[in-house]
Amino acid sequence: MSPRAIRTGSWSRPNPANNSGKRPGDRCRRASAIAAGVVIALDLFAPNPAGARGRDFAVFEFPNAQYQPLEWRAVDGWANDDQLEAFRAFRTSCRAVVAQGKSANADKPLKDSLRAPCLAARAAHVGDADDARRFFERHFVPLRLSKLGEAEGFVTGYFEPIVDGSRARSDVFSVPVYRKPSNLFVRGFRQSSENLPNRGQVFRKIGRRKLVPYYERGEIEEGALAGRKLEICWVKSQTDLLFMQIQGSARVRLEDGTTLRINYDAHNGHPYTPVGRVLIDRGIIPREEMSMQRIRQWLAENPDKETELRRQNKSYVFFREVALSDQDEPRGAQGVALKAGRSIAIDKALHVYGTPFFVDGRLPIESAQPNSTFQRLMIAQDTGSAIVGPARADIYFGAGAEAGRISGRLRHPARFVLLLPTALDPSAAAARAPLPVARPSARIAKLLAAAESQGKSRSK
Repeated sequence: MSPRAIRTGSWSRPNPANNSGKRPGDRCRRASAIAAGVVIALDLFAPNPAGARGRDFAVFEFPNAQYQPLEWRAVDGWANDDQLEAFRAFRTSCRAVVAQGKSANADKPLKDSLRAPCLAARAAHVGDADDARRFFERHFVPLRLSKLGEAEGFVTGYFEPIVDGSRARSDVFSVPVYRKPSNLFVRGFRQSSENLPNRGQVFRKIGRRKLVPYYERGEIEEGALAGRKLEICWVKSQTDLLFMQIQGSARVRLEDGTTLRINYDAHNGHPYTPVGRVLIDRGIIPREEMSMQRIRQWLAENPDKETELRRQNKSYVFFREVALSDQDEPRGAQGVALKAGRSIAIDKALHVYGTPFFVDGRLPIESAQPNSTFQRLMIAQDTGSAIVGPARADIYFGAGAEAGRISGRLRHPARFVLLLPTALDPSAAAARAPLPVARPSARIAKLLAAAESQGKSRSK
């Protein structure tokens, strides 16, 4: 861990001339450790401490995380990025941020603090990368973020597959792509809800009241849902369907030349198990060789073992049709169009959609070797059941074969810098964080020790 990584207490903006992060004459301000994560008292009302005495404080917490305050000039690659592309993606996200209620993210560390920069983005005149960079520097402060005890986060990639399919079943197209069944229940949600959680328990009803876990992948493949008219379309193989489900969306090229667009709608409630991990654990494919292409190759070369391996992943995804043209990007979980190379999927249990992250790593973009410098401002617009943790992201690379090749080989460490809205700037709150009770002076301490010693001798 970095010696300046924050685990407890409150902090002030670091002084570049002082590596300890303390100003001369400052008293050390600390708070007790919180077992579940890191807690900082923050002023939600204004980043300017002037006149803020007496205002309420809110709790800013990332479970099992550590973060380190940075100056913008200390963010590697920040000055070289084209933030205009990220600004456009951010402004797209802002439409959803402003439209939702203020309490929508009450349980998230950032809460509703993105509303202010989103309103500013809507009114801003940003014409080039320099304008965009200044906008983000004006409305956010950078925090290096990672899992507690780790220096880096982890990134993978995803894309939108393009597969052949048909509206009708045939000898060629025999694998159904299902929409959400009517007997699928999630506690606390209506069956008609379009925002079912992408993890957690899912049930089906037996009789009037009894609920049991929903069918797992093997049962569905064996025909548990057959005859219920749930088929959106048909594809060639279970392997095609599996990778469509992993990616969460697809473009299906129909026999008449048109394209059917489908997106994730719900899942069956069983935990997602990566088939690649199974192959690694069984010693079949070395970890360093693992990629989506390598999995496809093994499945094609071992048709007698394909079904058993695939069903190790009991999770099953249901889709819905979406009215998108061939030119449109898919919609992420935030409900806005993704932007290739600028959108990421994050852990929605921790993060707020629309949050900017600067991701810095050496990734296998141009070749299979991690030799490409990736330093980009990304916008959180999607999520996934396998995306868990404070510094974990799935990078969206677009649609088609090339995007699939890049995504399939991406499983690499990277550094994360979260852009924190200035309404939550901890430097303002740090100056007013309550101090612990002062320690007694050395003279008083000696008198107390002497009195305690005398009391013990009398009791003997």
